[in-house]
Formats: sequence, C-alpha cells, structure tokens
Amino acid sequence: MKIAFLTAGGIAPCLSASIGALIEEYNQLAPKAELIGYLNGYKGLLLGKSIKIPETVKSQAHILYEFGGSPIGNSRVKLTNIEDCVKNGYVKEGENPLQVAANQLVKDKIDILHTIGGDDTNTMAAELAKYLKDNNYNLTVVGMPKTVDNDVIPITQTLGALTAAEQGAIFFENIVNENTTSTRQLIIHEVMGRHCGWLTATTAVAYRHRLNKRTFFPEIQLSQDRWDIDAVYVPELHIDMKLEMNRLRKLMNEKDCVNIFLSEGAGKDEIVAEMESNGEDVPRDAFGHVKLDKINPGKWFADQFSKGLNADRTLVQKSGYFARSAAPNSRDLALIKGSAMLAAESALAGENGVVGMDYEANDELRLIDFQRIKGGKEFDIKQGWFQTLLKSIGQHTTSS
Repeated sequence: MKIAFLTAGGIAPCLSASIGALIEEYNQLAPKAELIGYLNGYKGLLLGKSIKIPETVKSQAHILYEFGGSPIGNSRVKLTNIEDCVKNGYVKEGENPLQVAANQLVKDKIDILHTIGGDDTNTMAAELAKYLKDNNYNLTVVGMPKTVDNDVIPITQTLGALTAAEQGAIFFENIVNENTTSTRQLIIHEVMGRHCGWLTATTAVAYRHRLNKRTFFPEIQLSQDRWDIDAVYVPELHIDMKLEMNRLRKLMNEKDCVNIFLSEGAGKDEIVAEMESNGEDVPRDAFGHVKLDKINPGKWFADQFSKGLNADRTLVQKSGYFARSAAPNSRDLALIKGSAMLAAESALAGENGVVGMDYEANDELRLIDFQRIKGGKEFDIKQGWFQTLLKSIGQHTTSS
C-alpha cells in the first residue's frame, strides 16, 4: 500500500503536526505502508516531485508537532485553472491538469491521498477523485481542513485557527507598546480574514483575556485603557465611518491613543470599487481572489482614520505571517490528532471526504462528503460573546 500526503494553500499552525499525526496513525494501522509527500502541494503532483517519508521520520513523527509550516511545502495551484497551470509551466499547452495529476498518481501507484488545506485544496481533491473514478482508477482521498480564517462550510472549527488567534494576541501584546512612542498614536492591527471575521474577533477576545491578567500603574500613564482595544472591524459588520470617527476621536482626545483590530477583508468591497472607478486593475490570484496584500486594506483604513483622528503617528502592523507560522497549541493539537485518527481509519476503509467538526451534526467530528465543502463561511456577529465584546468597547453593532 502506498499513501501520499499533500499540503496546499497558505500555511497554518497545523500542517506539520497533521502530517506527524497521520504518520503515527499509519504506524499503528498500516505499518508496512509506504508513505510519500508531494512537494509544494498540487505543483509537486503536476511536476511529479515527491519525497519518501523515511523510517527515521516515521519512528519520531511526534517531533513534527513542534514545528509550524509544512515540511513538504505548499503552493496555490488550481487544477481546473488550465490557463494558470500552463502559464506557470506546471503543464504543457493542450494538457488537462486534472489528467496530468491523475496520471502521476497512477504512475506512483498511490492508493490513498491525504490533502491538508482549505476549501480550495479539498474541492480540488474532490475533482481529482471524481476524475479518477470516472476513468476506472480507484483512489481514496481524505482531506483535513486547514485555514486560520475558520471559514470552511460546514466545519465548526478548522485546524490551526485557535493557535493563530492566540499568536495574534501575543503579537499585539508587543505592538501595543508603540503607543508610548508618540502623542495621539493610532495603531491598526491587521488580522487575516478575507471574507470571515472570526479570526479577528477571536484574536481580540484572546488579547483582552490576557490583558485582564496584567497589572497596570495608571498614576504614571501605564493605564489599561491605553493598552485596550477601541474598535474591531470585520467583513460582516457595517462600519458607519462618520459615527466611528466621532467615537474614536473622543477616545483619542481622552487617552491620547487608539487601537483598532481590523480584518484584512473589512472594507474590501469599498476599496475594490474605488480602484475600479479610478480605472485601476484589481490584482487577483489563480482562484480569482483579490490579492489583499496588493490592495492593502490596512493602509486604506489608516489613511481614513489618521486624518479624521488628527493622529500624530499612525502604525499599521499585520500579524498574519507571525500567527499562521506557529506550531499548534494544545487545543489545536488535540483536534489535529483526533482528525488524523478518523482520517486514517476512513481512508483505509475506502471512504472519501473531509474530516471535520460538522456544525450541521452538533459539531460531531466526522467524515464530510466533498460536495458539502465550500468556502465563504461567514462569522456570525450576533453571537453573544462577540456582542459583549463590542458593547464593552462602545462600538456600534450594525451588520453589513
């Protein structure tokens, strides 16, 4: 038996650990199986580049729990985007990437493929499994859901997201000290979250939880309110710029600083509309997603608020790469191990799908049909804990 692993998309605090957990499961369930990893996701599959998992790694797979990133590398490649695959040299003109990938799996005699990634990664896996089945090749594909945004339908909690929130809070614990470098200091903490505000909201709650455990000296301007959060902007929340500008201006006048947590996708539609009205090209990736690092939402908001708040100094800091590159925390690791156990068992039973906590089945960890996996899960801003957060900082709560 030959089992392959593939990690794709952006990295998250779960990839190395997921591979480690899967290896440990197969050490128990199929100790004689040959394990390989395709290098750099679907790119490696298309180019036929893989690496064998040696006994030295199999016998010490737990070490992978200590690492962030992926030991076999990632890439953003969409097998159904033929033009992009040809442009990047992954396939030749006239070739079908799905067919090229399928032929490579057949050539490598793969029995089971584990894809660890977000909705795009796993929907591509579904396309691949269907293509192989239609062409009389029996391959079992079982995915594991990775995304720090926690935005995969119908999965309650994706792997790596809890760690990313914790790490984002730790990141801001240092950045917030910049409020001492200037009068009227505006700090914008930009958090990952293209369509979903879950990570920004959860990071804010994690930060405030840590903040409440600290001791302050208000008598020498070391007061908790200066280190606290003043606004949390997520894509699902409508921002009344006039009301918020007035509210934050009062705070700036009172405590000489303002701290904002901002989802990178908040205000995206407004920025894109502004670019298009100016005749500018909107940069997009192979999946058609707007390249947020190119349109720079943090800078756009900084320009708006810096002027409106009469800030002496404005600082925009992104915690994304810091947060997503971490090794998993204990809560994530427990979910990873449980997911890997079910993924291996399902694969050996010849069952295809994605292992995840199904919110349509009371959050049960189960094998979910590929056809149900979609991106774009919105963060429910009506949840009590988020409403409590907004009310505690005096922010308006109108949904978008």
